[in-house]
Amino acid sequence: MKTRSSLAACIDHTILKAEATPAQVEALCKEARTFGFASVCVNSVYVPLVARLLSGSDVKVCSVVGFPLGAMSTAAKAFETKQAVADGAQEVDMVIPIGLLKAGQDEAVLADIRAVVEAAGTACVKVILETCLLTDAEKERVCALCHTAGVQFVKTSTGFSTGGATAADVALMKRASKGLLVKASGGVRTLADAQTMLEAGADRIGCSASVSIVEAITE
Repeated sequence: MKTRSSLAACIDHTILKAEATPAQVEALCKEARTFGFASVCVNSVYVPLVARLLSGSDVKVCSVVGFPLGAMSTAAKAFETKQAVADGAQEVDMVIPIGLLKAGQDEAVLADIRAVVEAAGTACVKVILETCLLTDAEKERVCALCHTAGVQFVKTSTGFSTGGATAADVALMKRASKGLLVKASGGVRTLADAQTMLEAGADRIGCSASVSIVEAITE
């Protein structure tokens, strides 16, 4: 069992809904500072605000890119990544072009990921697979592509599709990505959910119920 602080350090405190307001983002940043979450994860419009509010803390600024569909042009994803990093993002969570992967266009998917990695510079890149839309064979293929592209993390889900993280997918990704870190995201709402993902091999958890999850640990 992790302590409250060690669990918090594994969590990306997240707000990605379209209706999220600046006041809600500010509250998220305050909570992240209080509990010591790994990062605050937001849409790129809020990266400058989050970078300002988290300045001087150990909490990272995380931006999503090509979110939530992944079906944007590679050039658009690269531009969004460069702008997010320029605005203060230290981590970037990108969505793959899911349809191209399913069509067997692995070189195009690899080029898409590599373009974001290049645009990110020294920022950490996490690649969202949207596992609920993929077969196990497709998950294994894209994990291998992520390894080739030189990203730091593979991530299960956006939380905006038909399903979220599962222990089975986390374990598969841990195995297939050949040493990459794994982020479990989507549907992680309780301490039990978080523990299940960590036991399956997750290194990071993305959730919006972060405070209630860590407060469920009595210290």
